[in-house]
Amino acid sequence: MDAANDWLLLWGDNLWTWAVLPVVVLLGLYFTIRSGVVQFRLLPEMFRTLTDKTPRTTDGKPQSVSSFQAFTISAASRVGVGNIAGVGTAIAIGGPGAVFWMWLMAFIGGASAFIESSLAQLYKTRDKDGFRGGPAYYMQRGLGARWMGILFAIILIICFPIAFSSLQANTIQATISGSFGDDAVGWLPWVIGISLAVLMALVIFGGVRRIASVTQTLVPAMALLYLLLGLVIVAIHIERLPEVFATIFTQAFGPNEVVGATLGYIILTGVKRGMFSNEAGLGSAPNAGASAAVTHPVKQGLVQTLGVYFDTFLVCSITAFIVLVSVPDLAGAERGISLTQGAIVGALGEWSNVLLSIIIFLLAFSSILGNYYYGESNIEFITPRPGVLLGYRILAVVAVLVGSIVSADLVWNFADGAMGFMALVNLVAIALLSGVAFRLLKDYTQQRREGRDPVFTRDRLPDVRNIEVWEDELSVTGPIDLPVKRRQAEKHRDHLHHAPHQE
Repeated sequence: MDAANDWLLLWGDNLWTWAVLPVVVLLGLYFTIRSGVVQFRLLPEMFRTLTDKTPRTTDGKPQSVSSFQAFTISAASRVGVGNIAGVGTAIAIGGPGAVFWMWLMAFIGGASAFIESSLAQLYKTRDKDGFRGGPAYYMQRGLGARWMGILFAIILIICFPIAFSSLQANTIQATISGSFGDDAVGWLPWVIGISLAVLMALVIFGGVRRIASVTQTLVPAMALLYLLLGLVIVAIHIERLPEVFATIFTQAFGPNEVVGATLGYIILTGVKRGMFSNEAGLGSAPNAGASAAVTHPVKQGLVQTLGVYFDTFLVCSITAFIVLVSVPDLAGAERGISLTQGAIVGALGEWSNVLLSIIIFLLAFSSILGNYYYGESNIEFITPRPGVLLGYRILAVVAVLVGSIVSADLVWNFADGAMGFMALVNLVAIALLSGVAFRLLKDYTQQRREGRDPVFTRDRLPDVRNIEVWEDELSVTGPIDLPVKRRQAEKHRDHLHHAPHQE
C-alpha cells in the first residue's frame, strides 16, 4: 500500500509539474487577454446576473434551476475539504507563499471558468428536470468528439462522486471523532458513515431540484458561519495581520526555510490546492452551470467566475488567515485538517471543536451533493438507461460510507492525479472552442451597450452547429411548453447521432 501511495504521489507531481501547470497558466493568460480581462472588467455584471429572474414554463414553474441555485450547486462542490484541509496542507507544505499563488491562479483561472461555463450553457440539453450539460456535451456537440466526452465523463465520475466525496466523508468523520478526543470509540466512524450515506440517499433520490433546494440553504449558511468564525479569530490576533500579509507576499518568491519548500514547489502547491478548491478550468463547475435557466450563456459564465472568487478570495483566504495568525511557527506543522483544527482550538478553546464539526459537516456534505450531481449529469451523457443511473447512485452512497472508515492518503494522491488528467482533457476542449465563447461575450456586451437585458438565440450565431436549445426568444425568456420542447430536443439529438459533424 505504501509503494502504491508513493508511486501515485510521484506520478501526480510529475503530471502537474510538466503538463497541467504550464497549460493552466498559459491558457488562463490567453483567455484573460483575448476576453479583455473579463474576470475583472465585468465584475459588476456577475452580481447583477446572480439574481436574474428564472424563465418560466407555461404552467408557471421555473424552466430549470435558477442562476443562483446553479451557483450554489457549484459552490457546494467547490467549498469543502479543499478550503479547510486543502489550504492547511498547502501552508504546511509550501509555507505562507503558497497562498499568494492560490490567489493569483484564482484570478487567472476566472477567465477559464468563464469560458467553460459559457460553452456549457450554449451546448446544454433538456431533460426531465430542466437542463443539463457540461464538458462532455460541448466536446460532442462543439468538437464532434463523443469519444472525448465519454473519456472526460468517466474521469469525472471516478474523480468527483467517488474519490472526492470519499475525502469529504473522511474529513467529516475525522473532525467529529476528533471532537470526542480520547473518548471516541471504534464504532463511531461506522455510525458517522452510515448516517452520511442515509442522508445523502434521501437527497439524491429526489433529483436535481431537491439537491438545488438543499444546497441553496446549506451553502450560504455554512459560508457565513465559517467566515464569522474566521473573522473572530483574526480580530483576536489583529496585531499579527500586517505581518501575515507581508509573509504571504515575501515568501511567494523565494525558498521557505521553515518548511523546506523551494520556489517551484511553493508555486506547484498553491496552484494544485487552489484548483482542487476553486475548480477553475477543471471542467466540474460547468455541469452545474449548464443546469441553469438563463437568457444568455454568458450570464452563467459570469456567475461561475464569481464562484471562483467566492471560494478562493473569501473562504480559502479566511482559512489561511486563521492558520497564519494563530500558528506563527510552521516548523513541523501537521498537514490537512489537523493544522486548521489546531489553530481554531488554540485561538478559541476546546469548545470550538464542536462548532468546527458543524461547519465541516455543512461544508463537506454540501460538497458531496455537488459532486454527486456532476456524476449524474455525466452518467446521463454516457447512457440514458435507468438501471445504470440507479447503480451509480448506489455506488456514490457506498463511496461515502467507505470514505468514512478508511485512510484518506491513498485517495488524496489518486484524486490529485485524476484531477490533473481531467483538467488537461477539459482545457484542450475549451481552447479549441474558445472562439465561440468570445463571440458569445461580444454579443452579450453589445446588447448591454444598447441598454438591453441580453437574450441569446441560436440564429445570432448561425454558423455554429449542434445547438439544441435557444430556439427563439420566447422559448428563452419564457413561458415555454417543456414537453413539446423536449420532444423537439429528442429529434434533434437523434439527428446529431446520425448526421456527420460540421464545424
